[in-house]
Amino acid sequence: MLDALLGRASLKERIDELEEENERLRNRYEAESERRSEAATARQDAEERVNRLEDRIAQLEGELEQLEGDEAGLSVRRRDRLRGSRLEAVVDRLTSFRTDPEGALTAILREDEGSETLAEAFDVDLETPLGDRAALVDEAAPCVLCLDDAGLIAAALEPPAMPDRALADDSRIAWDDRFRLEREWFLPTGRYALALVRTDLFALGTYADGDRVDYRGFESDVKGNHSKGGFSQARFERIRDDQIDDHLERCREALAERVGDDIDRLYLVGQRGVVETLAEDASLEPAGTAAVDATGDPKSALEDAHRSFWTAEFRAF
Repeated sequence: MLDALLGRASLKERIDELEEENERLRNRYEAESERRSEAATARQDAEERVNRLEDRIAQLEGELEQLEGDEAGLSVRRRDRLRGSRLEAVVDRLTSFRTDPEGALTAILREDEGSETLAEAFDVDLETPLGDRAALVDEAAPCVLCLDDAGLIAAALEPPAMPDRALADDSRIAWDDRFRLEREWFLPTGRYALALVRTDLFALGTYADGDRVDYRGFESDVKGNHSKGGFSQARFERIRDDQIDDHLERCREALAERVGDDIDRLYLVGQRGVVETLAEDASLEPAGTAAVDATGDPKSALEDAHRSFWTAEFRAF
């Protein structure tokens, strides 16, 4: 009765309502925090599964190639996709090899080059150390071939950043007492930038020895592959092309703004046609390009693209 007369009853009711609302918000916050934690854990688990599946796929591809080679009577001794510490260990072993003067061949083979190219253009006979297995080199190009004259080492690596295609022939084929391999062909060294470009997404990372130190990314509103809402196909395609052009212009501006003299090298990855168009229109000279299938938001897609790019195909003959 007294509370009602003093107006405290309504205040107490309001306090009870606010406390209930506060409790609901606290429960919602705790549920959201738990959901975010579970999402982060799920993402880490998914990344681990992806890595395991990629390794398994590479293993199965190697086994398939071996089976196919067995049918033809030839097969590589080993085939694998290497990255990170595994790739670094292989490169270190190859570069530490020493032999007699002109006993180690390093050959940078472009696409569609192989044993015949080496024999006819450079007078390099692969049949002496490799025998019939010399034919397997043709399937490995483009690659960097490492072979000693005794046939003890016969391996090919397709590096993430193939050496400059403008290299003179006498620089592509070299006999020495060691294999001439540059670490920057295979491993993330120095200060470089890697840009992921799709028709609707752009992500640019600046790295120092493989560690990202700067980032810029965005997504653009680009229509899908099929028209909706009554658009004619021609009109739909014109609108989509204009949206893609606007997106690529944003990409060019971001590259011009972020990639400066402090960057040693630029790598472009993503959708093949988009990468080629951007490199040409922006007058870029990337140190390497690659088609990668990286999905998700810009930052996570960039992480996937960076890991995928710095992966090398390895074959032992």
